Formats: sequence, structure tokens, C-alpha cells
Amino acid sequence: MTELPDLAVGALAAGTLSALALGAGLLRSRRQRALQREELAELRARLDGVQAALAAEIEHLAGQRIPAAARHLTHPRVTVPGPAQPQFIGSPLGIGLESVLNSVRSELAAQRTRIDAAAQAGMRGATREIQAALYRLQDALRSLQQRYDDPELTQTLFALDHENEQSLRRAQVAAVVCGAWAGLAREESHLVEAVTGGQARLAGYHRVRVHNHLEVGTALVSHAVEPVAIIVAELLDNALRHSAPDTEVVVNLEHVHNGACVTIDDAGVGMTQDERDRARRMVAGSDPILLTDLGDPPRMGFAAIGRLTRQFDLSVDVSSPSPYGGVRAVLRIDSHLLSRIDPELQPPAAGAPRSTRRAPAPTRTPAPAPAHSYGAEHPEQVDASGHQAIPDAGGLPRRRRRTPATAPVAPAAQAAPERHQPERSPEQAAAALGALQSGTAAARAANDDAGTAVAERATAPETATAHETQQSDYEGGAAR
Repeated sequence: MTELPDLAVGALAAGTLSALALGAGLLRSRRQRALQREELAELRARLDGVQAALAAEIEHLAGQRIPAAARHLTHPRVTVPGPAQPQFIGSPLGIGLESVLNSVRSELAAQRTRIDAAAQAGMRGATREIQAALYRLQDALRSLQQRYDDPELTQTLFALDHENEQSLRRAQVAAVVCGAWAGLAREESHLVEAVTGGQARLAGYHRVRVHNHLEVGTALVSHAVEPVAIIVAELLDNALRHSAPDTEVVVNLEHVHNGACVTIDDAGVGMTQDERDRARRMVAGSDPILLTDLGDPPRMGFAAIGRLTRQFDLSVDVSSPSPYGGVRAVLRIDSHLLSRIDPELQPPAAGAPRSTRRAPAPTRTPAPAPAHSYGAEHPEQVDASGHQAIPDAGGLPRRRRRTPATAPVAPAAQAAPERHQPERSPEQAAAALGALQSGTAAARAANDDAGTAVAERATAPETATAHETQQSDYEGGAAR
């Protein structure tokens, strides 16, 4: 009988223990669920924060970084900002956003290049038509110049021709920037003629002073004549535009190692360092030229120079300031683009500045003077300075350089005895001088009667560009 209560007590204790264990398990599960809920809430908060940060980063990419990258294509000084959230830097998400930016930048550059190429093609076609019309107008003006002799009308026609030449230059520069050929094919020409030809295409040509220090006969090969004229015209135009109208632009033509140089100095406002760096890049011709890089309105001078320097192996430097306060521009022409022209067979144009270097003396054997010639009465005399003195019409000596020692001398001239003629009497000298003055006066009178139109034409500004016929002369210049 006593065993039943013990069993009941044991069962009751076991049930109590089971209930306690179950309760503890329930408490633990509740605590775990609470912890899980807290973790889930924290994860949700973190996810919401990441989503907000990602949305802000994408908005920053679309609103700030991509527009800045687009502006950077045309304005290299514009800074493209980085990610707005530092935690994205170097992360897979940040790398992915950077890849998106680079892809957009590449596509923008490609589309910009294609659009610019289409614009250049359209402008090439337009400038070709404009050039053809201007060439026809040039032919008509020159035909009128040859037809009429009225001085006033001739001067007006020359002024119109010069205006037409300036329009033709602008159309030609635009065509060159858009990838067209430089223009006319010409024969070999004196380098100084190419320089004065470029000078004559400008409105302020009279402000340019050209100093020719080249050897007589220094010339350009045919395919380099027009590019050099275009480059010189653009450099002079830049110098004239950025200097006061009462100042001069000085041009020096000199020989250098392996070529020749055309140096242009102006007394203008100069350039800032940024402008100088941009000009240096443009004239180098190494970077592709886009119309959208040239400003509004487009400034095409340096861009055209860059095209020509790359195509014709020329070199232009604008990095040095001028001693007059402005800019010094130097065009260097390598020796393979230079040639030589016999100045006796093909002399430079009348308006081209003469070289400061003397031409080499001819090496021909001197012919004996006629027995009754005027020069035979007064043999040449050599003074102490090494010059030969030639008497002029009034009996006064006129010096000229002696033939170099290397020039061959005829044996007859070496062996001829020196003759001493008696000096002229004052009456003979007066008669010779009177005859010279009378002949000069008669020639001037005849020239004034027959050449009035020619004199008027020489004072008008002349232009330098020819039409499809291949011309070797460049007209115009500061001396005209």
C-alpha cells in the first residue's frame, strides 16, 4: 500500500521536472526569437542604409560625375569628382560604378568625334563652293584690271581684289582645318616671295616689316610654297590682331642649322601661360582637331597651322615672348623643303625685300672693253680698302666689290699693260655730266607720259594668291 504514494510522488516530480524543462525551453526559444527579430531589424536598417547610400551614389554619378566627365572632354581643366560615399571606394560596387563612368566617357568621345567629322565634311563641301566662287571673282577683277587704264578705277579694282583675297584666305583656312588640301600647287618660289605673299593676304599688311637675311636664291620646293604662305599669313594675322594699330610687326628671314627660319615678333599684349600651352599644343598638330574645341566663334588660325605642320613636316614654336613685349612665333623649314633658284634667270618679285647678303660675284672671264667705249677711258682703280673704284659720269669714283680671288682671270687681262690716261679737263667733265642730265630728264618725261597708270597701280595694295593656273610669284608685300 505504501508503494503507490511513492510512485505518485515520483510521477509528480517527473512531471514537474518536465514542465520546468519545457518552460525553460520556451523561454530560450522566446529569447532566440527576440534576438532574431533584433538582428532582422538591424539587418533591415543596414539594408535600408545601403540602399539609400547606393541611391545617393547613383544620383551623384548621374548628376555630377557624368556631366563633369562630358565637360572634361572639351575643357581638360574641369575636375571629375570621385564617389560621394567613401565606403564605395575600392569596393566591388564602387568599381562597378567607375566602369559605368568610363563606358559613358568613351561613348561620349566616340559620338563627339563622329558628329564633328560629319560637321567637318559639311564645312569642306561649303568652303569648296565658296573658294570656287571667290576664284571666279578674282579672275573677273584681274581681267578688269588689265582692260581699263583709268587710275581711279584701277585703284578701286585693286582694293576689291584685296578684300576678295582676304575672304579667300578665311575660306581656305576653314577648309584646311576641316581636312581639305592646302590649296593650289605651285612651282618652286623664292622663300621671301612666300612670306610676302602671306603678308599681302592681310588687311594690315602695311604694318609688317620684312628683313631678308637669306642667301640670294633661297627657295621652297613646290609642294611647300602654299603651306608656308598660309602659316605665315595666320601667324601675322595673330600678331596684327593682338597688337596696337600704331605698332609694327617685325619679320626676319634667316638661315639656321639644317634649314631656314621665319621669325615674327609683335609688340602686342602677349599670352597667358594657359593660352601659351594651348597654342603650343594646337600648332604641334599632334592631337586631333575638333571644331568644338575652337570656341564660338571658332578661332581657326592655330588649328590650321597644326594641320599643315603635321602634313608637310614643318615646325612652329610660339612658346617664347617677344623682346618687344608680345609673342615671338618661329616657323622652321627643314633643308629638305628648301631649294635654290638662279636669281638671274628667275629674280624675286619687285616688291619682295632684297637680301642683306651680297650675291656671289660672277666667275666669268671679263671681256675686253671696246676701243672707243666710255669705260675704256677710265680703267678701274683699286683703293686701300680693297674695293675697285669705277668713275661715274661726273668723273667721281663709284665703289664696288672686287671680284673674289678665286675667280679665274683671263691670261690676256693678266698680261695687259696698265695704261695711264690723262685726266679730264673740267670742260670735258661738265659736258659729260650735262649729257647725262639731259638724257635722264628726257627719259623721265617719256616715262611720266606713258606710265601714269602703272604708277597708280604700284601704289595700290596687291594680292598674292593665284587661280588654278600654277603661278610661282607671290604679289604684294609691305613695300607695295
